[in-house]
Amino acid sequence: VQLQASGGGLVQAGGSLRLSCAASGRGFSSYAMGWFRQAPGKEREFVAAITSMGGRTLYADSVKGRFTISRDNSKNTVYLQMNSLNPEDTAVYYCAANTLNIVLRTTDYDYWGQGTQVTVSS
Repeated sequence: VQLQASGGGLVQAGGSLRLSCAASGRGFSSYAMGWFRQAPGKEREFVAAITSMGGRTLYADSVKGRFTISRDNSKNTVYLQMNSLNPEDTAVYYCAANTLNIVLRTTDYDYWGQGTQVTVSS
C-alpha cells in the first residue's frame, strides 16, 4: 500500500484546511487509518484515527472538536478536515494505515505517507 498525503498549505489562524490521503494498492477498505503530525524539534504525535468502515474514530485532545477524520472507501481516500486552526497546529502531517484495523494513538502503523506541510500564521 502506498499513501499520498496532500492538501497542506499556509493558512491564517482561525482558518480551515482539508487534508487528503489517497491510497494505492489493495486492502484500503479493511485498514484503520490515522493522521499524525510532527512539528520541528518535536516527536511525531497522534492526531486522529478511524476504523475501516468509519464506525469508530479517535482524536487527540488537542484537536477534538476542531478536526474531523473521515474516509471514502470507494475513492481509497481518508480525509482530515481541520477547522479553527492555530499556530500550534503547524507541522508536517502524515497519514498512516494499520492493517489490523485498530485505531491507535501510538505510531504502530504499518504504512506511512510522505507528509504534507501545514503552516498556520498568527
